Amino acid sequence: MSKKVYSGLRTGNGCIVWVSFEDDEGDGRKLPPRLDLWNHSPTGFEWGYGGSGPAQLALAILADSLGDDERAVQLHQAFKWAVISKLPREKGWDLTAAQVMDAVLKIEKEREQKQYA
Repeated sequence: MSKKVYSGLRTGNGCIVWVSFEDDEGDGRKLPPRLDLWNHSPTGFEWGYGGSGPAQLALAILADSLGDDERAVQLHQAFKWAVISKLPREKGWDLTAAQVMDAVLKIEKEREQKQYA
């Protein structure tokens, strides 16, 4: 089975994020911003810091990767700080769905440990 990959690129017209599969011959598809779940940034995605554009990107990636909108909403701010804020601001980047899931599981484990501490 091919691996899902999220790829971000900064262009003269803003930041674009594509969803593709490693062995896909096509160009993939643009990641929808999921403003229907939370409207952090109607002007688009961003990364490399902790603002509203990165929050929108975190939410969109989680909603797409997890297939669970409620879980995506619950986790997106923590995911923004753990992953999206650390992406290189001026360079392109790739995140696999496996990397996304690893970060999600780590966030959920930390939350569970805090709950029982």
